[in-house]
Amino acid sequence: MSGMHDDVDLGHTVAGWTGCVVALCGCATVGVSMCSASSLGVWLGIGVIVLGGLATWALHLAGWGKPSGPRPPEQWDWRVQDPMTGHGDCLACRLAARPRGRGDEPGTEGAPHTGAVREEPALSGMSAFAGR
Repeated sequence: MSGMHDDVDLGHTVAGWTGCVVALCGCATVGVSMCSASSLGVWLGIGVIVLGGLATWALHLAGWGKPSGPRPPEQWDWRVQDPMTGHGDCLACRLAARPRGRGDEPGTEGAPHTGAVREEPALSGMSAFAGR
């Protein structure tokens, strides 16, 4: 998919998308509850939004999130799970009292292990995208 976006790290992760969808459902619940004047529904929606944040954090700590900042192209695949050692300078990992992991040296970040990810052909190699 990087062929469609001029080699930009879009940062899509399982943790990020899951939290986004859960928080969006919470916002929709708050909106519908406000239209129907249901204070219980508003509080339920706020709870779902908080649950989305906690789900994102839990998935990040389970290895499905990424460290902040740009990453090298070989680490862009969303299926890459980061090691359980934590990311350097990551707020979510520090809140969980994780060690800084690989990347303890100043100016470096923890890097995910990419050995288990299988190679897929880029979309730019397909005939529909050949002229782009």
